[in-house]
Amino acid sequence: MMFEYTRRRGVRSPVTDAPTFRVGRLARANSATETGTDLTNLIDRSYNYHSPRELHWHLAERLGLAPNAVVIREAAAA
Repeated sequence: MMFEYTRRRGVRSPVTDAPTFRVGRLARANSATETGTDLTNLIDRSYNYHSPRELHWHLAERLGLAPNAVVIREAAAA
């Protein structure tokens, strides 16, 4: 499954002092150029992700999929 997300600014991590981000919108991507169904309700939008990789693993776990079956990409800035 391919997902596209928009990034919102998060806070600095109190543990690692690294920047984090929140997901503004999560959608299933129909193709490489077309975004489909909005799935933002499947995740906690207040969670501060440390990396896209963390989001990738979170989605795989949440949807009960193998991590290699999940592809994520950040939406292009408008």
